[in-house]
Amino acid sequence: MGASTHPTVIAMEAALYAAIPVVAHVGTCAGIGVRVIMRKPAVGVALAWLFLVFSVPFLGALFYLLIGERRVGQRRAEKIARLHTDYAVLADRIVDDAIVNVDWTHHPPAARGMDRLGAELVGVPTVAGSTGELLTDSEEILLRLAEDIDEAETSVFMEFYIWSEGGLADKVLESLARAAERGVSCRLLVDAIGGRPWWRGKQPERLRRAGVRVLPAFPTGVVQAFFSRNDLRLHRKIVVLDGEIGWTGSMNLVDPRYFKQDANVGEWVDAMVRLEGAVVAPLAMTIIGDWLIESEETVEDVLRSDPLGKIEPKGAGDVQVIPSGPVETCDALLQMLLALVNAAQRELVLTTPYFVPDESLLRAIRGAAGRGVETHLVLPERIDSLLTRYACRSYLEELMSVGVNVHLFTEGLLHTKSVTVDEHISMFGTVNLDMRSLWLNYEVSLFVYSEPFGKHLRGLQQTYIEQSRKLSLAEWRKRPYGERVAENTLRLFSPVL
Repeated sequence: MGASTHPTVIAMEAALYAAIPVVAHVGTCAGIGVRVIMRKPAVGVALAWLFLVFSVPFLGALFYLLIGERRVGQRRAEKIARLHTDYAVLADRIVDDAIVNVDWTHHPPAARGMDRLGAELVGVPTVAGSTGELLTDSEEILLRLAEDIDEAETSVFMEFYIWSEGGLADKVLESLARAAERGVSCRLLVDAIGGRPWWRGKQPERLRRAGVRVLPAFPTGVVQAFFSRNDLRLHRKIVVLDGEIGWTGSMNLVDPRYFKQDANVGEWVDAMVRLEGAVVAPLAMTIIGDWLIESEETVEDVLRSDPLGKIEPKGAGDVQVIPSGPVETCDALLQMLLALVNAAQRELVLTTPYFVPDESLLRAIRGAAGRGVETHLVLPERIDSLLTRYACRSYLEELMSVGVNVHLFTEGLLHTKSVTVDEHISMFGTVNLDMRSLWLNYEVSLFVYSEPFGKHLRGLQQTYIEQSRKLSLAEWRKRPYGERVAENTLRLFSPVL
């Protein structure tokens, strides 16, 4: 009998082979662990990833390498770095000196501090002299937008996370095609994933034939996954027309009567604001910057085809535009939200479809309620993400236990993202109060220092509260133990949802 067939040798070889996967897993955990630690993410995020990598051998590590870091790719990072120069060129062309002269004596002291914070972290100061119209009916929004496009004379810039065929959304598309056909310079960005069904249809080619420059934002694929994360998304909704009119808010370019009707959540409920005056300048700079990143055009190319002029003040509103996203602004959006919540003295009202907050934001909201601020959180009763729904529910008891009033909107999927503080300082835009919006998506938020707008937005929030049912803490505590386990388990994965 040869040595290789001796029982002892065979047993040793078997043990060696059995140990290889264990050693490989331990080595993988160690390697990923060091990588996570050296990147210094939030403690909760780090622990969630380490738990996943350890508990799901190899697949957890692969998952981390695919989406665990906010990698945008070298080419995109270089373009983002060049935006500082491009923004300087744009500012010289379109920013009137008068729009940066804000009279802070009309605002609470916290507003001035927030302005400084945004200017320091993002480089975007508050601009003076804006007027806006808050629109809450989806049909009116689509019709007014189509009308504005029909009246455009020189340029149309548009970007949306989702564009979906059907209903009045098609009317907007035809207005955009007509604008290009009559010689208006038209550019459109639609997110590659959010707009995937639309990209597979015939409408993109319809626009291209009319002369619209149409591009997908953040194209995905197997090759891209090796260089950048495939789940970084352009979640902004911005329209700028002739450098004079701007639109932003929570609504995608969809008609809710035709959008996701099989999701069993009801129609999506949104709001948009139509803007004129100073605020159009930073919105224009944001959307042009997004176009420069996705296209091969330079800022000089854009300005040659779009003769944008100085944007002057119009109205009395003071607004700070905060664009956010990986590489661009780090934690600026979270810092602004924390400053906003901490500024509340009397009342704090928040509406969001997805509530999976950063720990610091959760503590700030609890702290506001704990110090006597009347705090309301308005969420949709049903949402289109089962995992997010359960993770969200895990936070509600600890909020209600300190006095936060939690309202569940029953008339559809409430999609409006808004915060009002004492009816004077407001946040309105595209950002959800979840980890994805705070850390992964490219978002845009308006921080509005204006009592008239604050009162108007607060009135809209009140209509949502009146169409909601208020949760009872005693009732909530009676939910089945199995649901609590599921909620708290999914909460562990909230940083990666």
